[in-house]
Amino acid sequence: MPDLRDPESPVRFAILVFPGSNCDHDAYHAAKHVFGQETRFVWHKEETLGETDVVIVPGGFSYGDYLRAGAIARFSPVMKDVIRFANDGGLVLGVCNGFQVLCEAGLLPGALMRNASLRFVCKDVHLRVENNATPFTSEAGTGQVLNIPIAHGEGNYTAHEATLDELESENRVVFRYCDADSNVTPESNPNGSARNIAGIINAGGNVMGMMPHPERCVESILGNGSEDGAVIFRSLIASTVSAVCV
Repeated sequence: MPDLRDPESPVRFAILVFPGSNCDHDAYHAAKHVFGQETRFVWHKEETLGETDVVIVPGGFSYGDYLRAGAIARFSPVMKDVIRFANDGGLVLGVCNGFQVLCEAGLLPGALMRNASLRFVCKDVHLRVENNATPFTSEAGTGQVLNIPIAHGEGNYTAHEATLDELESENRVVFRYCDADSNVTPESNPNGSARNIAGIINAGGNVMGMMPHPERCVESILGNGSEDGAVIFRSLIASTVSAVCV
């Protein structure tokens, strides 16, 4: 059934909260206070998401990253409805630990392993937008370089070569780590991720996972000299409004 809401209505964001989430409030602040959208938290024990347009699975250390990052959160009651929502075409963004959860839940291929350095990495990195024909990057330009922070110990994206080839051939690699001049180099890869992959989408184009934190750089007051993360939120809002107007 088409969405008959007023296209002037705020986009509805649902921010998941697991024990150990620590970027949920950052995502909430970005969606609610910076972009003025209707935003609410959804506790991991809830069995339904309620009425929502966008689900954000935030960063942090869900369940203390026991077993492996995202492995326990994948079994939280709310994830059944997240999977249902995604399979119905709903927009789902997983950031850092959220990316790990989406891979564990089977909504995205591959896995996130320990950084090649075996050390936690926290710094600003450059990302090259590889695909701007997605609901998450429609306000960016292909080849645009974004400056966005990372903070993770298990951001080393890995998958079978056949899966990596499939992601490439279907243009499902959304972001790659690069240098300030958009060159994709080993030196610009902060975690050993296969093919410098920093973010991917599912085959349906409605689920994206990325290791960098766009919610941490949506306003200059945050101090990293970049508001580049705002393009992700602007894209989600524009894509949702466009879908309502169709």
